[in-house]
Amino acid sequence: MSSAGYGAVAFAALASGYLASIYGLRPVPFYLGIVFAVLGLFLSLTLVRDTTAHASEEARLHHEPQTQPTFKEVFSETSYRNPTLFSVSQAGLVNNLNDGMAWGLFPLFFAAHGLGVESIAVLVATYPAVWSVLQIGTGALSDRWGRKLMIVTGMWMQAAGILLVAATPTLASSRAGSFFLWIIGSVLLGIGTALVYPTLLAAIGDVVHPAWRASAVGVYRLWRDLGYAVGALLSGVVADLFGLTWAIVVVAILTFVSGVIAALRMTETKRAN
Repeated sequence: MSSAGYGAVAFAALASGYLASIYGLRPVPFYLGIVFAVLGLFLSLTLVRDTTAHASEEARLHHEPQTQPTFKEVFSETSYRNPTLFSVSQAGLVNNLNDGMAWGLFPLFFAAHGLGVESIAVLVATYPAVWSVLQIGTGALSDRWGRKLMIVTGMWMQAAGILLVAATPTLASSRAGSFFLWIIGSVLLGIGTALVYPTLLAAIGDVVHPAWRASAVGVYRLWRDLGYAVGALLSGVVADLFGLTWAIVVVAILTFVSGVIAALRMTETKRAN
């Protein structure tokens, strides 16, 4: 599911970039968003089925009976009381923080160094395309190798990719060389995100009882998706004060620190077979 969603993100980036190069930045590229929204609503109404019964059956068969906690208890347990769930929540927030930065600042950064709309579209699409394809396998790998290794490695790989994007203008002497290094940075960012994204949700499923799993996922998603807003605001403020390069470097540092937090506080959640 997640792979299909972010594959569509990559397609939308390429398609909107292509349309913008022909028709201009507005309004034609925005028509794609309208079509996607209407199509998503239609498919949700006609094809999506409720899954509450499946969760109820899993809870009934679960070997550890548990009473339903209050939402306050779920919120505190997921946000800070449980070290593993805290590690997962902060990693999700920082993952989307760097995602928000990438979508907001990378196109401006690339344009500031002379790239056109089509080249920027290719670079911007590379990151979610790699993420989309690889997470089909990384989710399965986490079932074999465990969650913690994948999350920590993924966060550090994201940091490396972001830092390479920021450092490229000082490393490359030509536009072609810069484009090549930016592709490498985008691929590293995509690999890191693919390692992290499905594994964070799997870790929650490992830890949380089915009776309150949906509530815990909701709290996790609060922190994870808040990362988009935090990333956009933080990177925008730092860019205004110190420039685009430093804004990208700051996000790379935060991403690395998030991996350190997961390495120190998270407990492996995958149960032995």
